[in-house]
Amino acid sequence: MITCAAADDITAWCILAAVIAIVKAGSFTSSLYTIGLALAYVTVMIKVVRPFLLRIGNIYTSKQALTKPIVTIFFLTLIVSAYAAEVIGIHALFGAFMAGAIMPDNIKFRNLFIEKVEDVALIVLLPLFFVFTGLRTQIGLLSDPALWKLTALIIVIAVAGKFLGSALAARFVGQNWKDSLSIGALMNTRGLMELVVLNIGYDLGVLTPQVFSMMVLMALVTTFMTGPALDLINWAFKTKPQASAQELKEMSKYKILLSFDQPKTGLGLLKLANAFTSKMNGNASLTAIHFSPSNKLHFYDVEEYEKEVFRPVVEESVNLNRKLETVFKESTDQDNEIIAAANKGNYDLLLISLQESIYEGSLLGRLLGFTTRIMNPEKLLNTVTGRENIFESSPFDEHTRQIVSKSQVPVGILVDKGYSDFDQVFIPILEEQDVF
Repeated sequence: MITCAAADDITAWCILAAVIAIVKAGSFTSSLYTIGLALAYVTVMIKVVRPFLLRIGNIYTSKQALTKPIVTIFFLTLIVSAYAAEVIGIHALFGAFMAGAIMPDNIKFRNLFIEKVEDVALIVLLPLFFVFTGLRTQIGLLSDPALWKLTALIIVIAVAGKFLGSALAARFVGQNWKDSLSIGALMNTRGLMELVVLNIGYDLGVLTPQVFSMMVLMALVTTFMTGPALDLINWAFKTKPQASAQELKEMSKYKILLSFDQPKTGLGLLKLANAFTSKMNGNASLTAIHFSPSNKLHFYDVEEYEKEVFRPVVEESVNLNRKLETVFKESTDQDNEIIAAANKGNYDLLLISLQESIYEGSLLGRLLGFTTRIMNPEKLLNTVTGRENIFESSPFDEHTRQIVSKSQVPVGILVDKGYSDFDQVFIPILEEQDVF
């Protein structure tokens, strides 16, 4: 899928450069001169600049070696490439793209360099670009019903071209219908690339403000429909698996899911789960799960990080003579991943630890926490429906509150005050339904 998207973007950039050359040149004959210069520029970037950068990437592959002067070389390459593309007449953005395309293939170097620039790019530059595009989009210009019909037609043609085209192509090369339709749904997404193209077209005067707004709406609709389309495809092609005798035996066990963020926390949760189930004669299963933020790790760190984060927990499970399953995954939304894992895995109990809230402990923190809850639409909806009191004081941090409110299985919350082992378990029963 990523390969398809990459090929799509590369093709789009090349076509975009040719179109810009023709538009800026004013005539097809003049554009040939611009295209010739562009080909010479691309040749120099690939044959001359790329080997030089590749040598640097192979030498400087550690954080200590990647010093500021080395980073400066790559930024200067970016700036000079963008300027050269603008002078030639194929737009500075194509030059920036070309500079990225010739970066060293060394995975360690790429990840280190990404780490240097991604925070500024994602937190500052990317939101500014979206705001800039949003300010240019004038929905009010689409005041005529005929313009809205034209917008709908653009969306239909766009979906038919990319969704159906990609799905049929995938089916033609031997993919099954589920995978083919999934590829079509993912390829149908119009993201950052399309907005870049639209802004360039707007700057060049190729797109009128009305057409620009229509195309932006098309990009938004086709992007928003990706998730629901994938859910619909998965629902349409889902099959009921036939459970084997061994699987049925496993399903009958009392299943506990331990979700931890730090190895020390995992140790505590494992001891707690073992105390609950040690006398069940093997009729219980324990699963430890850890979700790491997807922007925290780079490709070459993942395997080593997984071993390190699970090592204390696995060693303790060996000492306790308890079989332990481990699950590791990178995620951008750990809380919802934990909830989904607990709900879909048919677990009987989810064990988590209480984390320290950043909104407690100071007057400013409490004020920020209260403001956050007021501004959160989900909090207001829960308050209106009676599911939550927005003014209540709770010892739970936001992470714990979300898991408790959305989990469909019982949740055990460990408040670790430095315990080392269990001698007795005291269970207060406050209501009759708590007896079980």
